[in-house]
Amino acid sequence: MSSLPVVAIVGRPNVGKSTLFNRLIGQRLAIISDVSGTTRDRVYGTGEWNGRTFTIVDTGGLEMAPGTDIEERVQVQARVAIEESDLIMFVVDAHAGLAPLDHEVADRLRRAEAPVILVINKGDNPAREADAVEFYALGFDPSIIVSAQHGRNTGDLADLIVELLPPPTEAEAAASVQRDDMTEEEMAELAESDLGPPRVAIVGRPNTGKSTFVNRVFGQDRMIVSDTPGTTRDPIDTTIQLDGQEIVLVDTAGIRRRGSISQGIERYSVLRSMKAIDSADVAIVMTDAAEGYTAQDAHVVGYVLEAHKGLVLVLNKWDAVEKDEHTADKWLKRLRRDAPYLVWADIVFASALTGQRLERILREAVRVSEERYRRVPTGELNRLIMDAVRAHPPSHVRNRLPKIFYATQVGVAPPTFVVFVNDPEIVHFSYKRYLENRIRAEYGFLGTPIRLILRQRESEDDARRSARPRRKATARRRT
Repeated sequence: MSSLPVVAIVGRPNVGKSTLFNRLIGQRLAIISDVSGTTRDRVYGTGEWNGRTFTIVDTGGLEMAPGTDIEERVQVQARVAIEESDLIMFVVDAHAGLAPLDHEVADRLRRAEAPVILVINKGDNPAREADAVEFYALGFDPSIIVSAQHGRNTGDLADLIVELLPPPTEAEAAASVQRDDMTEEEMAELAESDLGPPRVAIVGRPNTGKSTFVNRVFGQDRMIVSDTPGTTRDPIDTTIQLDGQEIVLVDTAGIRRRGSISQGIERYSVLRSMKAIDSADVAIVMTDAAEGYTAQDAHVVGYVLEAHKGLVLVLNKWDAVEKDEHTADKWLKRLRRDAPYLVWADIVFASALTGQRLERILREAVRVSEERYRRVPTGELNRLIMDAVRAHPPSHVRNRLPKIFYATQVGVAPPTFVVFVNDPEIVHFSYKRYLENRIRAEYGFLGTPIRLILRQRESEDDARRSARPRRKATARRRT
């Protein structure tokens, strides 16, 4: 599976980068889903425009070290865009005019191999276009005048983005055409027939021990390690063997080299993490047990959930935590309270520094990968669903009673179930969650999100009523 192309938004402060990002996201470049409790401040989104799927990143919204001055922030944005992006949008402000910092950004972006679109923002009306002439001296082509606030020309900008993205590989194009003509069941069969070694991404916020973990894995004599060469935008994957099982670790070079990168660049590791997650089956999310589950951790986990990938949550640096026999239980209780959406997550207390539970982490990743491909026989599934309905019938909604007819599994990776009902609109989200919990209680699906889709189907009684001819109403004649 190839990672999605990345489109970066770069520019000095206050030129409207975040407004442009939000405008594009609103124009069918919608974030696939929001997971309650993860994060509200988005700096990236995954969407589709004219048949192309890609990730768009507001580099100005990514967190940097406290106290970093404006010039350094802009330089880091440009550097990250050059290193990690397939397409760059260089945003300037038509109202404020050409500024010295614009020239500095331009100087850096001229070194980029990726195409650069000069986006002249705040062109609110045709009269403002005259103010944009001075920006052409920067020498970037193509360029476009837009108003992110009012939406002027942003559709044309989205068209331009798709036009300049690198072409999809033959495999991607063929898969896209194939998917368009396939049923959900056929897509599931295709996914299962294409199984290879599980692909595992090691991700997490800065300083949680990712590089220590990877280097510790590579130092294990009993693990066979081999690198697959790649380019800057094609990360190096490493295949290891554990207990005779091959495991592909995604972008190990990107993790190992971060120790030599400045703190500012490290703050942008989310970019590389997104690419790794997109191309993986399972994400090992490293957190710092001593610091607890932070908003940045939730940010990374949120992307894993949006991508419907398997999850192993590692509470690293467990050796540095003062503990007694109840500490782990207290930690888990707090995590379940702060992140109830992770009730199904596979959680491991570990220490990359000492090697504690290192192999267990990898074994859990393999286990989660297998859970993603678990299938439930239709007969068993329907017995479970009907038992669940009898034990806890759905409540009336708007004076209508939801009816659950039957269910079937239509996909894997992630496991996907369709439940046929009389009207999906009157099934409360809490009841949908109840059915998911019953499925998990019976079949596990540890570490993997599952999708539960409600689909409308008339009951036999409703169908007969719909087919019954209606009597014509006749008006009484008054005498």
